[in-house]
Amino acid sequence: MLSDTVKKGPARAPHRSLFKALGFIDEELDRPLIGIAVAQSEIVPGHLHLDRVAQAAADGVRLAGGVPVRFPVIGVCDGIAMGHEGMRYSLATRELIADSIECMARAHCFDALVFIPNCDKIVPGMLMAAARINIPAVFVSGGPMLAGKSPDGTPLTLTTMFEAAGAAASGKLDAAALAELEERACPGCGSCSGMFTANSMNCVTEALGIALPGNGTAPAVYAERIRLAKKTGILCLDVLKKDIRPRTVLSEKAFMNALALDMALGCSTNTALHLPAIAREAGFKLDLALLNKVSAVTPNLCRLAPAGAAPIEELHRAGGVSAVLNELSQRNLIALDATTVYGTLGDAVKAACNHNTSVIRSIEDPYSQTGGLAALWGNLAPEGCVVKQSAVAPSMLKSSGPARIFDCEEAAFEAITGGAIKAGDVIVIRYEGPRGGPGMKEMLAPTAALAGIGLDDKVALITDGRFSGATKGAAIGHVSPEAAAGGVIALLEEGDIIEIDIPARTINVRLADTEIAARKSRWTPPAVKVTGGYLARYARMAGSAASGAVFMEE
Repeated sequence: MLSDTVKKGPARAPHRSLFKALGFIDEELDRPLIGIAVAQSEIVPGHLHLDRVAQAAADGVRLAGGVPVRFPVIGVCDGIAMGHEGMRYSLATRELIADSIECMARAHCFDALVFIPNCDKIVPGMLMAAARINIPAVFVSGGPMLAGKSPDGTPLTLTTMFEAAGAAASGKLDAAALAELEERACPGCGSCSGMFTANSMNCVTEALGIALPGNGTAPAVYAERIRLAKKTGILCLDVLKKDIRPRTVLSEKAFMNALALDMALGCSTNTALHLPAIAREAGFKLDLALLNKVSAVTPNLCRLAPAGAAPIEELHRAGGVSAVLNELSQRNLIALDATTVYGTLGDAVKAACNHNTSVIRSIEDPYSQTGGLAALWGNLAPEGCVVKQSAVAPSMLKSSGPARIFDCEEAAFEAITGGAIKAGDVIVIRYEGPRGGPGMKEMLAPTAALAGIGLDDKVALITDGRFSGATKGAAIGHVSPEAAAGGVIALLEEGDIIEIDIPARTINVRLADTEIAARKSRWTPPAVKVTGGYLARYARMAGSAASGAVFMEE
């Protein structure tokens, strides 16, 4: 066992004395040490209850003959960080999470790991760590929040609140109505109810084969979640015994399965940042061109909130991720022989059943014949950009209009809520990319404000930043190269005509190459926004969004 490095032999007597200071007994030191990386905290609703999930996983580890050892992992609540300086830290923590887990696992010689994330950057950060460390590992998340309910029974999610805030700011919703929604929208612990980034990534863990079926959809408050955690703890010892390692599971075949699921579910655009970053740690490249290749043959089967009305719990009742994969397998869009931590993906998929075709459409009756996400290219985004096409109104799939230029999110939000944006405008928010932000903020507030005032189907928004999974509308993010790197988005001027054709996968500014070159010759890089601390280091090291915004060499 790897842990024998710190437990066995006369030279390790000092080490054993420290274990005994922790309460370990000799019988425990003869068994595998299983690290449990748990992101529990009292600031993230999706992580509030992870102590219970971790205890259940630890119980499973002990039942199977291992010794569980919990250690903490940080996590930012994207919802609380949204719309202010705090959002600059969200994506940036993904690298910190991966690095810190690597440090803990390597320093203490754990034999295997159970990862317990739930929200946004914590899931991909842990997946990156698992691939990098490459010791036997399994995942179990905290599960999604149940949807809130309005007095008439309409499901409410966090998107409801951001859109309500936009409506209130523009005078379309009074304070009493806003306060009532505030009380009802988020009823308890769990990752926010909808196909937002957290739930997208937790569903993706199932398609990758690194977690048991149900991990992405079983609600946080269900006893099923605790049972799943116990089974995961037991499974970890089996994975250790069989020496199944993350890089065996996280194969190219697994990532193709994950992309197919992504397209069928209409996941968050953030998956286009995280999957390339995880693949890089697993040893291969996953680029935006592959995203479109998979999208071209994978139908969109689900339109959960924010693209539709159904919250994530409805996907669970309908059969969950396995049922979606089962539908896709009927057209051979899923590699059922892909290795998982419990066997092959087919072991779960073949037994699955679609219980509700209004939530999971049949493969014969999809919402569209192409996937939920699309990558666009053109003179405005030579390296590409990303849109959640399943959440775009049909009238906005092909559009053009004058650019309205804003050099930060806050200025754009003020213009939207102040009535300065008209139907047909194309809002451009720049200098919010990985380096320019720094941190590549999610910008749910502007898109929710557009929805709140009824312009989400009349106005496009493009940015070198990114969007929350809760965003809907013609919101095009990850424009690369970013403005801070001298990308064309930095050269745009008020009134330039932006042309967007999502079905054709193009995005262009109506300017001659000579004019773009002339503007480029006059452009000067902006002053660095942050000169100290972690964000300054992130700004120096973060790469292009087109390749996952991973750390590059300084």
